Amino acid sequence: MLTTAPLRGRLPAPWLCALTLCAFALQTDDFVIAGVLPALARGLTVSQAAAGQLVTVFSVVCAVAAPVAAVSTARLPRRALLTAALALFCLANFAVLLTSSYVALMALRVLAALAAAVALPTALAATARLAPPERRGRSLATVMAGLTGAMVLGVPAGTWAGAALGWRATFVLGGTLGLAALLLVRGTLPALPPAPATPLAARLRPPNRPAVLYALLAAAVAVLGNLLLQTYLAPFLHDLAGITPGTLGVLLALTGVAGIAGARAGGTLVDRWGAGAAFATAAPVFAAATAGLALCGVRRPAALALVVPLLAVWAAAAWAIPPAVQTRVLTLAGSAHGPQALALTSSAVYAGASLGGALGGRLLASYGPGALPVAAACCTPVALLLFAAAGRRRPRPVPPRQGALASSARHPQR
Repeated sequence: MLTTAPLRGRLPAPWLCALTLCAFALQTDDFVIAGVLPALARGLTVSQAAAGQLVTVFSVVCAVAAPVAAVSTARLPRRALLTAALALFCLANFAVLLTSSYVALMALRVLAALAAAVALPTALAATARLAPPERRGRSLATVMAGLTGAMVLGVPAGTWAGAALGWRATFVLGGTLGLAALLLVRGTLPALPPAPATPLAARLRPPNRPAVLYALLAAAVAVLGNLLLQTYLAPFLHDLAGITPGTLGVLLALTGVAGIAGARAGGTLVDRWGAGAAFATAAPVFAAATAGLALCGVRRPAALALVVPLLAVWAAAAWAIPPAVQTRVLTLAGSAHGPQALALTSSAVYAGASLGGALGGRLLASYGPGALPVAAACCTPVALLLFAAAGRRRPRPVPPRQGALASSARHPQR
C-alpha cells in the first residue's frame, strides 16, 4: 500500500516542488521561442513564419503523443519514467548548441515535445496519487502554477538570455531548467509502483466512455476560448488601448501572477465544493471578463484603469478551470486509467490551444481585434454544457481486486 506524508501547513512537500519545477521547465521551453523568433529566423536563414512552425510542431506532437505514451509506458515505474523523459528533454535542448540547420532544429523540437508528452502527464498523475484526497485539487493547482509561472518568469528570462547571448542560449536555459527538475525529482519523488497490469484494449477504453469524452471536450473548448484571445493579446491591446510593447511586457507579467492566483483558487474550490461547482464558478467569470473587454472596445482608446482589472480577472478565471477538469477526468476514468486520462487531458489542452490560435488568426484577419473577446466569451456556454454532461454520468465501480490504492485515488463527485 502506498503511503505518503501529508502536505502540512503552508509549505508544499519537496516532491510537489519538484513536480512544479518540472511543469515550469516544460512550459517555458514550449513558449519561449516566440521571444527570440526574429533572431532565430535570421540565424537559420528562414522566414519568421517558418520559424514559428517550431512552436506549432511542439504543440501538435504533444497532443498526439501524450495518450500513446501513457499507454505504452503504463507498466514502467513513475520516478524512473519521469527521470528518463526529463533526461531526453535536456539532451534535446542542449544539442541545439551543435545545430546549424532548420531541419536539425525541427528534429530536436520533436524530441523535446515527445519528452514533454511523457513528462507532464506523468507529473500530474504522480501528484494525484501522492496528494491526500482532501488536498488533491490544490496539489494539482500547485503543479499547474508551474505552467503559469513559466509565462511570468521563464519566458521573459529566456527572451532576455536570447537577446543577450544569442538565440541558442534560450534553449540552453530550457535544458538547464529541465536538469534542475530532473535532479529534484530524483532526490525527492517517492518510488511509485506502475499501474496495475491491464490489457492494452482495456487501457484504451477510457476515451470511449461518454462522460470522459465530454469532460475532455469541455477542456478543449475552454482552452480554445482562452488561447483565441491570449495568442493575439498584443494586437488586441494595441487596438483597444494603444498598449506599447514595453507596457505589454508588464501586463503579461501581471496576467501571469493573476493566473497563478486563479489556479490556486480553482484548486481550493475543487477541494471544498467539488469539480462541478468549481468549473461552474470559474467559467462564467471568464465569460464576464472577456465580455467586459469586448465592451471596452466600443469607445477606444479604453482607459487602463478599466482594462487592467478585466485582464487580471480574465487570466485568473482561465487558470482556475484546469484543476476542476483534471479532478473530474480522474474521477470518471478511475484509478486504473489515471495516467492515460491525464495524458488525454494534456492532449485536449494542446488541441484547444492549436485550434484557438488558428481560429483567432482567422477572426483577426477577417473582423479585426474586437472580434476576439466576443468569440472567447461565446465558448463558455459550450464548455459549461459539455462539463455538465460529463457530471451527469457516474464513474464505473472499481473492481475490489485493485485494493486500497484504487480506493485512495477516488475523489467523490460533488
